[in-house]
Amino acid sequence: MGRHVIAFIAPATPITPSAVSDLSWSARALFTVLFLGVTAGVQMSDRGVQSVLLADIQASFGVGDATIGALQGLAGILVASAIAVPIARLADRMSRKHVLIGLIIGWSALMALSALAPNFPLFFIGRAASGVTEFAMIPIVYSMIPDLVADRHRVAANLSFAALMAAGASAGFYFGDVLVHQADMVFAFALEPWRKAILLLSLAGIPLVAVGLLTFDPPRGITADDSPASASLLLFLRQRWQAVGLFVGVAGSLMIAVQALNPLIALALERRFQADMRVIGQALGIITLLTSIGCLPVAGFLDRLLGRRMGLAARPLIMGAGALLTIPCAVLLFSISRIDQALILVAAFLFLTCTANALVPTMLQDLTPATLRARSFAVWSFVVSIFCAIGPLIAGSLSDLALGGRLLSAIAATAIPALLISALCAGRSMRSTSITPP
Repeated sequence: MGRHVIAFIAPATPITPSAVSDLSWSARALFTVLFLGVTAGVQMSDRGVQSVLLADIQASFGVGDATIGALQGLAGILVASAIAVPIARLADRMSRKHVLIGLIIGWSALMALSALAPNFPLFFIGRAASGVTEFAMIPIVYSMIPDLVADRHRVAANLSFAALMAAGASAGFYFGDVLVHQADMVFAFALEPWRKAILLLSLAGIPLVAVGLLTFDPPRGITADDSPASASLLLFLRQRWQAVGLFVGVAGSLMIAVQALNPLIALALERRFQADMRVIGQALGIITLLTSIGCLPVAGFLDRLLGRRMGLAARPLIMGAGALLTIPCAVLLFSISRIDQALILVAAFLFLTCTANALVPTMLQDLTPATLRARSFAVWSFVVSIFCAIGPLIAGSLSDLALGGRLLSAIAATAIPALLISALCAGRSMRSTSITPP
């Protein structure tokens, strides 16, 4: 990242406090942030549910690991975040609350359609389309938070939203088997259990829309520094292209490793250890919850501690150290012989990589003007999602073509070089970054 990344994470001009910067948390703002976090968590839970149900989905459609990798990468991330960019542009121009409610309605409807898809291509399209609503929501939320809370509470609000979203993702793993049984009781008609589970989850959109109507739609905190030119995304990218490219190189490599493991690990553990998917799902649910939430105070503490000593060089240090420390965890996945040991390694892997990425939203908020926040987060999500899609695609292809179905080994083989590249890039950035505290 170096000097260019520092330019990326530092504001182009001095930041003038927005209208909300001198205010304390209001009850309505707190309610809105909580609602946004819960909604994102419910939407993200369907990814955990899908991961737990992958074996059944794979059996229903008769597809291989490479195709499942494409489902988890291309449909789940890349296609979704690409189409999320124009939706974020819309949110930068009109009521963000109305756009969010529309996304919730779309997610609910598309989840139901995916559950009823008669073949894999239609299922793939439905999952990609529902993923659009999930990925489009996150940039809009991060664009709203600086307008909902005071500047001194912004990091806490960002981390609280991330914690609620992580809780939802972990719930999808943990309660996936419970959801299947509940759905089978709710829907008496003949349908595969995994389809009923997705259909039941889609009904969560009904109460979310009702509660969403009560939330606060804050005005954008336009400042004196937000000139008309600041509304041009192309101009912003031209001015920051080197910084953005270097930043994505570090974060993108890290995400290849994360997404090689995260969406495929349930299937890999079931296959390697012939374990009950219900047990695996509950264990991964707990791991996802503890690592995703537990990393947030750690990241905040490290940022404050190292920032006092190293200034803006602290954040590339945190990212690089997280990537480097994760490599031994990935290496041990090749030879692990017990499922409890494998789960410990997965927990360490996820905790370290989550810590490395925890402060990225705050960096982007500091950089971008209010008129560009939703689009900037959407573009960033799309670029990073390209790397996210690479992870499961490579791991699934290696499993099919080179490793004879040894998916856990394929995950490790994909993650190790990606983590090494991320750590090396971060180390190079550290050497060219001033360590004088700001």
